[in-house]
Amino acid sequence: MAKKLNVGLTVETLGGYLREQRVNAKLSLRQLAEQAGVSNPYLSQIERGLRRPSAEVLQQLAKALRISAEQVYVQAGILSPDDDQVRSVELAVLADPVLSERQKQALLAVYQSFRAEAALNEPDQPESDTAGPETSVSNDAPHPTPTQNVRGEDSAAANTTEGN
Repeated sequence: MAKKLNVGLTVETLGGYLREQRVNAKLSLRQLAEQAGVSNPYLSQIERGLRRPSAEVLQQLAKALRISAEQVYVQAGILSPDDDQVRSVELAVLADPVLSERQKQALLAVYQSFRAEAALNEPDQPESDTAGPETSVSNDAPHPTPTQNVRGEDSAAANTTEGN
């Protein structure tokens, strides 16, 4: 239950932030909706915290308001506010035109869960190991080249066709 409440608070905060930005830009609700390419009622619902807009809609609103989409994503809780490296990964995912909104959210969720897991395991790591995950891989194991198939179930089939 607490998780749902937190999401609701994020949406309300986002709506208030967008309303404040719209007022500062001296735009009416109707003008912003038109410039962003969304309906007037939908924008009103976003501002009142009743709807959670997609990353694409947030990007359109940021463009119409002439503010950074990154700021809006942080306000919406999509991006981490404090880590530039993490933010650049998240922005790259959000900016990918090929991925659907659902795929983008799934990728971000997986990425954030991996980072949280790594943060939990960090105290167990020796402090001198700063080179990253590549250095922890055993040199005894063969490393696939970019053109090799790394999926186990397909590797036998790939090896039989390479010799022909």
